[in-house]
Parts: sequence; structure tokens; C-alpha cells
Amino acid sequence: MTLSLDELWTIEHDGWTSLCQGRGGTFYGELMTNDAIMILVNGTVMDRKTIAATLDGAPEWASFTLDDARLVKTGSDSAALVYRARADRGTHETAFEATMTSVYRVIAGAPRLTLYQQTTTTH
Repeated sequence: MTLSLDELWTIEHDGWTSLCQGRGGTFYGELMTNDAIMILVNGTVMDRKTIAATLDGAPEWASFTLDDARLVKTGSDSAALVYRARADRGTHETAFEATMTSVYRVIAGAPRLTLYQQTTTTH
């Protein structure tokens, strides 16, 4: 299976939508490999178990926009998706803006998230 930009872009949109609906832990708990990690913009590193246990209770995003997607092949069954994200919680706090990198690998015929990293664009 070859990973495509359209396929991974859809997964990323679905992930952000899950964060807006308070079900990010469930979504990412199913999508991530057992050894996957997320590196957040503040430097926090979270494993799959922590993500699955905590994201369903995290504050929800009110809206988001994703753009500038680029697919970088990393192997015959893996690829990285790099894109910009902007998200807002609908409060007076500053909107979140970062460049994201999501690395996927095909496992049992399906794309699975192995590494996710946020890099701030506001500093």
C-alpha cells in the first residue's frame, strides 16, 4: 500500500475534528502504533497510552484550519505529512499556530501514526 497525500490529509482532518468533539483520545488511541509518540509544542512527549487516557478530557477546539500540506516519502510503506495548523478554542486566548509533522506507516494494510510533532510558528 502506498500512502497518498489525499489519504493522510483526510486522516489529519478527522483527527482535528475529533479534538473539536472531545474524542481525541479515542481517535488517536486507535490510530497510533503501540510505540508511537506525540511531541507537543511545549516540549511535552506523550506516548499512545497517555494520549488515549487524556485527550478525551482535554479542552475542545472550537475551530481549525489546515493548509500547506506536503507529503514526504520515508520508505516504501511510510510517509510524513507536513502542514500548518491554526486552531482556536473560541475564547479570548491567542489562537494556536504551528507546523505539524505526522509520520505514518502501513501496518496490516492501514495507515498508522508513529510520530507526531508540533513546531510553533508564533515565536
